[in-house]
Amino acid sequence: AFVATLEDDAKVRAIDRLRSVARWTMQVQLAGEMPSLPAQNSSLRTALMADRSYLDRLMQVSDALGAWITDAQASGALNRALPPEVVLYTLFARACDPVLALLKGSGQHSDERIIEMLLSTCFDGLAGPGPA
Repeated sequence: AFVATLEDDAKVRAIDRLRSVARWTMQVQLAGEMPSLPAQNSSLRTALMADRSYLDRLMQVSDALGAWITDAQASGALNRALPPEVVLYTLFARACDPVLALLKGSGQHSDERIIEMLLSTCFDGLAGPGPA
């Protein structure tokens, strides 16, 4: 449903839609509402893979994000050298990133600051501008 709301506004750039999805998934995880990766729970994975409705929704989300990824790559907003599925899986990984809980547990940063830092590492990378 969240992804569908982003599709409604054609004026929003693909990269901004992707950032919004990543932000939303991190907010949901920090609120304790995002389950762990199904791959880490074999019984959950088995149940989900047998559920046609889940698989249909997963494909809808993957297709929407995939289109935004290729648009963002075409515009130069995302690294064109990366296969789109690498970007997609990286975004899925943000939804259950253990770094969120570790940073939250440290008590050193607000939820919003944690999200901003992880959005930066996801979309801007870890490299600095280089030597002056």
